[in-house]
Amino acid sequence: MPEFGHGNEIRGKLHLIDLHNLCYLKQMPDTAIPDEQILSLMQDQETREKGFRILLRKYQERLYWHIRRMVLDHEDANDVLQNCMVKVFRNIDQFEGKSALYTWLFRIATNESITFLNQRKKRGSTSLDEEGAPIANQLKADAYFDGDELQAALHQALHGLPDKQRQVFNLRYFEEMSYQDMAAVLKTSEGALKASFHHAVKKIEHYFRERGLE
Repeated sequence: MPEFGHGNEIRGKLHLIDLHNLCYLKQMPDTAIPDEQILSLMQDQETREKGFRILLRKYQERLYWHIRRMVLDHEDANDVLQNCMVKVFRNIDQFEGKSALYTWLFRIATNESITFLNQRKKRGSTSLDEEGAPIANQLKADAYFDGDELQAALHQALHGLPDKQRQVFNLRYFEEMSYQDMAAVLKTSEGALKASFHHAVKKIEHYFRERGLE
């Protein structure tokens, strides 16, 4: 793979796999390589692309689902993921190691998702929740959504949360991220994060109780 240049060229070279092609995923080599080794590879021009490929294999699926829970649509999530990985490749030399690599990656993915959602609002584009049908119904009709009715209901409940509470719940519940790492990702105090998660859980529990889904 040649050295990456401009944004469009980078996107053309990434070749991000379709995360739903499970057969291809199963053929991937072991990705249990320490982040320190990945960083060492990426910060050396001669091995940067090798390190980037390893980073993709190790983190792109987790980042995809983090983004997907924010933007909901599969195609939108893939687009945001591509933008995220372009930024990672361009800015890896600026990573100072003050936080863990994966929290830095999640911060970029979160910011890219928020930017995408804000741009979509400004364009007046139609998002899943603006088309009239409940989120749960639309997710169940999505060929890429393989969850059951309870999972669809959970996403519906999440959609009703304030943005910050939804982000906190996603990271804590789905990613099982520590509050310390979440503070690094969201640039928020641990106390505030704990409060946000508590309020999110209470609202979701109330949503399920109202619908007899406990």
